[in-house]
Amino acid sequence: MSEEIGQPREAAAEKGKDYLGRAPVGKLLLKLAIPTVVAQLINMLYNIVDRIYIGHMPENGQAALTGLGVCMPLILLVSAFAALIANGGAPRASIFMGRGDQESAERTLGNCFVTQIFISVVLTALLLIFNEQFLWWFGASGETIGYATDYMNIYAVGTLFVQLTLGMNAFITAQGFATTGMLSVLIGALANIALDPLFIYAFGMGVQGAALATIISQAASCVWVLFFLFGKRTMLKIRPRFFRLQAGIILPCLALGFSTFVMQASESVILICFNSSLQTYGGDIAVGAMTVLSSVMQFAMLPLQGLGQGAQPIISYNYGAKNASRVKKAFRLLLISSLCYSVTLWALVMAVPQAFVMMFNTNEGLVSYTIPALRIYLGVLLLFGVQVACQMTFTSMGNAAASVIVAVVRKFVLLLPLIYIMPLIFTADKATAVFLAEPVADTVAVLFTAILFFFQFRRFLRKMDAPADSAGESEKRAASK
Repeated sequence: MSEEIGQPREAAAEKGKDYLGRAPVGKLLLKLAIPTVVAQLINMLYNIVDRIYIGHMPENGQAALTGLGVCMPLILLVSAFAALIANGGAPRASIFMGRGDQESAERTLGNCFVTQIFISVVLTALLLIFNEQFLWWFGASGETIGYATDYMNIYAVGTLFVQLTLGMNAFITAQGFATTGMLSVLIGALANIALDPLFIYAFGMGVQGAALATIISQAASCVWVLFFLFGKRTMLKIRPRFFRLQAGIILPCLALGFSTFVMQASESVILICFNSSLQTYGGDIAVGAMTVLSSVMQFAMLPLQGLGQGAQPIISYNYGAKNASRVKKAFRLLLISSLCYSVTLWALVMAVPQAFVMMFNTNEGLVSYTIPALRIYLGVLLLFGVQVACQMTFTSMGNAAASVIVAVVRKFVLLLPLIYIMPLIFTADKATAVFLAEPVADTVAVLFTAILFFFQFRRFLRKMDAPADSAGESEKRAASK
């Protein structure tokens, strides 16, 4: 929204109603998706820039990169708790706005803000006390544990900043302020890119410098996000009178966000399983390769999630307003654009895998080991557009049950067992068999998701066409208590 900065609140609110409910869907998706995709690309750079700098440290870059890879399950878990609030609260706030219920939307924001702070305090304490024990469980070796603990001891201090930035920024994007949401990420990313070489190389702090740069950068983003949501330019404002937690408000948010939490938390669990299995079958070089593979996977997942986040305000608002035709058109455009991206990236990975691998490390042994593993691991990347588009649409329409089912099936029913089953089947090269678990699981998961979505989406469209039932009224009454 190009005129979003500096608008009076009342004018912005009125414009927001017209904008999400009446503007041409294609133009609207383009306008909202470009900033959210850019934000996710920036966020991707934010996430991998530490690994790029650390992987190119002289003498000990490979060991330090592997140590940072062992930290990734904990970092992903912190992000998953932010997603629990962001992907549960923000769509519900948009749905309330679509119904014209501004108070319930702001009550949702206030409850989510307080819950996010509570979760951050608990996570910080756990990470500071138990991170070394966790890292040993997650695949650290005697050579890499020092780098891993050096990073996590500092990163844990900035948990509150990470949580509030990721969790609350979703409420900015959910209002249609996609450019402001993009700036939230851009501020932190630019700071991190600038501070990393300063702390890592100039000050000689190594992985500790990378962690310090990250938490300072997240703090800068956090200040920007909270300044906006407490300010006058937002349509949804954080108000102290809505800080009292209400079961009728926060529990539906947690239920809806649980699917995304499971998806991201399961990434942590899956990465632990990958690292431990690869440490057994391939040693530190296999774990180092997995660090690169999981980093390249973010080139796929984060931009696709950005497309979904761009579509979320359109789908949620018009679902709340019972405008089925706009919901269908928004999903169709989301699916097409997601498939275009996933197919293009898959083609690049298959054609020039070395370009992606050497971005993180130029050690000849690690590069030669990782290139064939990357082709295997991302073998069905071209189908990811279907998976993510359906998953994000489930969440945008408030379909918590379907979102949870899709998340659980892909990771826990399929991938987790396959990590241990595949090496029993392909015994000649057990480390390669572990990498092969990912494309096998993804193929089955995409088929399952597409079939489930076909039936669920039709049911929800019929529900929108039906007369208003008591569900919306009961939610409104619960929110006002």
